[in-house]
Amino acid sequence: MTGTFINVAAILLGGTIGLIFGSRIPERYKSTVIAGMGLFTGAMGLQMFLKSENQLIVLGALIIGALIGEWLKIEDRLQTLGQSLEQRFSKDTETGAGSKFVRGFMVASLLFCIGPMAILGSIQDGLTGDYNLLAVKSTLDGFASIAFASTLGIGVMFSSVIILLYQGGISLLAGQLSSIVTAPMMNEMTATGGVILVGLAISNLLEIKKIRVGNFLPALVVAPLIVWALSLF
Repeated sequence: MTGTFINVAAILLGGTIGLIFGSRIPERYKSTVIAGMGLFTGAMGLQMFLKSENQLIVLGALIIGALIGEWLKIEDRLQTLGQSLEQRFSKDTETGAGSKFVRGFMVASLLFCIGPMAILGSIQDGLTGDYNLLAVKSTLDGFASIAFASTLGIGVMFSSVIILLYQGGISLLAGQLSSIVTAPMMNEMTATGGVILVGLAISNLLEIKKIRVGNFLPALVVAPLIVWALSLF
């Protein structure tokens, strides 16, 4: 759990810096920085997708995961949580699913949670207490939160709650996960997460097309399950 606490602290610190100095940064600079983060996120997602050994597994995981996500209404629940936090802690005059607060909360929560470092680092931290990988992730997340908070506001900082629950939960369950998750499972999980990151870049960062990215999150669980099911034959 140590690495998770460091990650949360880095996001809160970066978000605070972004909020303090954000008003001094011209809007065109902010939009360009966010666009750059979108391009980087998309490129990183593509790199993760290339780790797949069987792209059909990724496709199947995304389809099944999307159906589960739509049924559970994950995107709507994330937006509702963001709106509840917004009403309590933000003075932003724009409200609803399209508000800056909710957008910042959604983007940061998804971006900081998805990726091999979040999963592998949390498992490593939970099993051995070695949080070096999460320390590297914390540095990256801290710089990213500066850029996001300066443009998207305080909603970015509240993503630390999701990070604490998500990474902390994986760390606590690391003992059980280590005996179940194999290298092929991790590869397809990483590749699936890469596609979701591309969707995040297109929808929330570059704003090319609106995609209900949150509803694809169950695919991260479905992908290794498909690998396990195929290994039985």
